Amino acid sequence: MSVEIEDQVENAVEVPLELEEPVVAEPPKGLKNPKVQRFLILGAIVLVAVAIALFLYYRNRESTDDAQVDGHITPIAAKISGRVQEVLVHDNEQVKAGQVLVKIDPRDYQAALDNANAALALAQSEAQSATVDVPRTRESVNSGTSNASAGLLGAEADLARAQAAYAQAQNSDLAYAQANVAKAQANAQLAQADLERYKPLMEKGEISKQQYDAAKANADATASALNAEQEKIAQATSSIDIAKAQLNAARAKVEQARAGVSSAHADVQQISMRTADVQGKLAKVEQARAMVEAAQLNLSYTEIVAPVDGVATHKQVENGQIVQSGQGLLVVVPLQDVWVTANFKETQLKKMRPGQKAEVKVDTYGKTFSGHVDSIAGATGAVLSLLPPENATGNYVKVVQRIPVKIIVDPIPEQKAILRPGMNADVTVITE
Repeated sequence: MSVEIEDQVENAVEVPLELEEPVVAEPPKGLKNPKVQRFLILGAIVLVAVAIALFLYYRNRESTDDAQVDGHITPIAAKISGRVQEVLVHDNEQVKAGQVLVKIDPRDYQAALDNANAALALAQSEAQSATVDVPRTRESVNSGTSNASAGLLGAEADLARAQAAYAQAQNSDLAYAQANVAKAQANAQLAQADLERYKPLMEKGEISKQQYDAAKANADATASALNAEQEKIAQATSSIDIAKAQLNAARAKVEQARAGVSSAHADVQQISMRTADVQGKLAKVEQARAMVEAAQLNLSYTEIVAPVDGVATHKQVENGQIVQSGQGLLVVVPLQDVWVTANFKETQLKKMRPGQKAEVKVDTYGKTFSGHVDSIAGATGAVLSLLPPENATGNYVKVVQRIPVKIIVDPIPEQKAILRPGMNADVTVITE
């Protein structure tokens, strides 16, 4: 090494010294340039920082462009049929709840209401008359029952008296008359015997004619008394017949009185019948009142009003048109109550929860609005479709499903933006 240095020194001595201009060193090119190296290092640092920032920014964010604005679409339909008398709203006009939108000719329904009111008045009159008739019938039936009962008691008393009179006539009077006949008959026989004894004595002159006449008079008297007593027996027998006839008449009166009592008791059923009739008339009153209410309701349906505040759109009704019950006339959309339905892939829902913040960018305005997750649907959109997929066919292909997520947008001033159902949007949910 030292030998090479010495040779170089000797050669240098031998070469004559020449004065040369100083040579300026050129900067290295490409990656050897320190400036380039510093720029690349700085750029790498910036890229790493941006990558880290983007990772931190997007790691808790789930986005989808399959989203649209939704709202309550309120269809307005006619509840009755008739001719449209007047349309009071224009297409896409703001309306208030309770505002009259369409009027249907009310004359037919007013006539039906008048008819129902007349039927109600008639039913009320009949019910009132039947109600008044019930107490009168009750009093009449009660009076008839009392009279029939009193008549039965009187007839039974008369029967008892007739029975007593018949028993007396049959037993006491007849026996007494028969006893008197027997007594009179004995007296008559004795007097006749005395007369027969006095007659030979008078003819012999043993007694005076005066004694004989007295005996004859006594015999005649006893015979007359016997006839009288026999007449009394006939009279007693006749009295028995009369008493028996009176007894039979009394019995007939008792039977008649009992029939009257039975009839009076049967008349009590009239009270129940009258009461049932009153109930039927009152039921007719309620039926007529229900008809009146139905007619009033139908009459009220001739004015079709807006159920909510919103915009009247999709108008399909004109003046003079004949509409049927259930026919759609227009639609009211309440723009103050809208939300966004975002269809996220099922793989994006792992950390998504209700209440998380969300950002909604509406294509119409190109602006982003804040909101939050309200709820997540209970099934995928495919399952909720009209024709859900059938995977048990042997041709199964796994497809990532989407699940609707309801996003509530924070209130937006009308002068800034108005969200309308059907608008497209991009939704980002912050899942941290």
